[in-house]
Amino acid sequence: MRTGIGLGSNVGDRLAYLREGFRRIRSLHTGVGPPLVSSIFETSPIDCAPGTNSYLNATVEIQFERPAIALLDALLRIEREMGRPSKRPRNAPRTIDLDVLYVGNLILNNPEIIIPHPRLPQRRFVLAPLSEIAPELVLPGQTKTIRTLLENLTDNERVLRTEAQLEDR
Repeated sequence: MRTGIGLGSNVGDRLAYLREGFRRIRSLHTGVGPPLVSSIFETSPIDCAPGTNSYLNATVEIQFERPAIALLDALLRIEREMGRPSKRPRNAPRTIDLDVLYVGNLILNNPEIIIPHPRLPQRRFVLAPLSEIAPELVLPGQTKTIRTLLENLTDNERVLRTEAQLEDR
């Protein structure tokens, strides 16, 4: 299934953390071709304590054929292995943040996971990179494309495309 994952980091060598996160996510990809990969964006911290560092954010789309909870477990394991504590305050600075954005046409709402990600339609830092790799995607439960959701945002969130890439070229 087409599976979207958001990546973010705002601590230490943010680019190195994103690249390592992507390297590990790529090992979950079951598709024939390569995963779809967005540019990296520098973004304002949202709902964070004053003085919080800017984030680097990106999105990837992989093929993943196992249950969504297996993907969540794999992403949580990657976060732990990369130094993110499992118990932390909401929106605390982090070495790596990996979010399941969507899994095919699945709609899921349980205590462990909500799919599609519930705040995705309001988050420019997710929609901007996602619009590069899946602009015409309509998420389950939505009627508008990713591109249209992004165009309709009225926030003043700072989201700037960087020259950096998830993979060294």
